Amino acid sequence: MSKAIVEIPRRGEYFQRALEVAALVDAGQPVPEADYHLGYSSAAQLFGELTPARLALLEALKVLGPASVAALAGNVGRGETEVQADTLKLSDLGLVEKTAAGLLWVPWEEIQIRVNLCGAQAA
Repeated sequence: MSKAIVEIPRRGEYFQRALEVAALVDAGQPVPEADYHLGYSSAAQLFGELTPARLALLEALKVLGPASVAALAGNVGRGETEVQADTLKLSDLGLVEKTAAGLLWVPWEEIQIRVNLCGAQAA
């Protein structure tokens, strides 16, 4: 299952994951399919980029499937210019892609947002 995990990682968490994968490789064992991780240093930073409007676009695209900016804007009741700007940001973050036909889609079966407010520090 391919999923995107948006999170505030604990200090050293990404490094620990890399060590675990390296140990599998060194032992000649198969490496599991990697998830896409998008890390932030704080909840404020995470939700500053993944605003409610952008989260609504992700949800709409998961329901609609590949869609044009115009169709997506109509579905969420927003202007095309705003939706275009937000989907560009989501694309920069790796959460939205375009098909060969230029339609927007979410390439992940699942997107998880993990926020631990106690003791979380960026890796």
